[in-house]
Amino acid sequence: MSKLLEPIGAPRGWTAVTAGTLSDWTFPVQPALVDAYASGTADELDASRELIADWEESLSPVRRALDSETGFALLDRVPIEDLTEAEAKRVYWRVGQTLGTPIEQNIQGTMLYDVRDTGQDVSGGARFSVTNAESSFHTDAAFADTPPEYVGLLSLKTAMTGGASQLVSAYALHNALLEEAPEAVDLLYESFLFDRRGQFREGEPELMVAPVFRWDGEELDTRYLHYYITEGHRSGDPLTSQQEDALEEVVEIVSRPDMRVEFTLEPGQMMFTNNHWILHNRTAFEDHPEPDRRRHCVRLWLKRQGTTDEHG
Repeated sequence: MSKLLEPIGAPRGWTAVTAGTLSDWTFPVQPALVDAYASGTADELDASRELIADWEESLSPVRRALDSETGFALLDRVPIEDLTEAEAKRVYWRVGQTLGTPIEQNIQGTMLYDVRDTGQDVSGGARFSVTNAESSFHTDAAFADTPPEYVGLLSLKTAMTGGASQLVSAYALHNALLEEAPEAVDLLYESFLFDRRGQFREGEPELMVAPVFRWDGEELDTRYLHYYITEGHRSGDPLTSQQEDALEEVVEIVSRPDMRVEFTLEPGQMMFTNNHWILHNRTAFEDHPEPDRRRHCVRLWLKRQGTTDEHG
């Protein structure tokens, strides 16, 4: 298997010092785009190819940021105070369609996935996205056959406290591992077991077998969520002491404040990340007591335009 053996600096291998400022990551959402993308009936989401073609050029800087610069972008913003929730979701969906192709997010076929606390617990088999617990740094759908290439998140309501978004470049993580723990790098290119949180159909394996890192000569491809790996190995073959050490090196590095950027996604803002090489975390939060004020985001998983169903 090919491995990345040299450090990759900014813009892909950014750290807190080299990532730039909030204004560097933020792209405006033009009012005319909102007007065009919000139109339609309540159950109409898909945009016509003609409509997407009209706005592809305006969103090309976002796609460039995702593919070849920092790997993430904030879009500011959908004026949700002037739109119905259905209209806001339609704008978001159509922006996603302009950047890529939406894909299912669970075995039920959900395409627009509500991210909010449902009172469930990760220890009971729930996904972090439906709890108020800190998610820990991860890539989305690390347990899936074909993880999304882009992840989108639209904020509709924020928590009373907490719930900040934190991002780390997997290239910067890889750079730090090469320098500080080179013995861990080889192990992370070998297979691990990922708990699939019940997201498999009859006849499919209950655990995903995949490495944390892949390198195709052009792009680093990362699958990672520490808890899902430890749970996967609890069900299958136990982690070796060397694997445990390698994973602890990852936890230690991504936990450093100088490795990450952090911000609160405000209502109406959209965030998109390159799921190959951006690790994201949502800090724990405390919600408002009133049900209609509680934190609510909507997630999109996207396949890049022009790619096949094979990931990595």
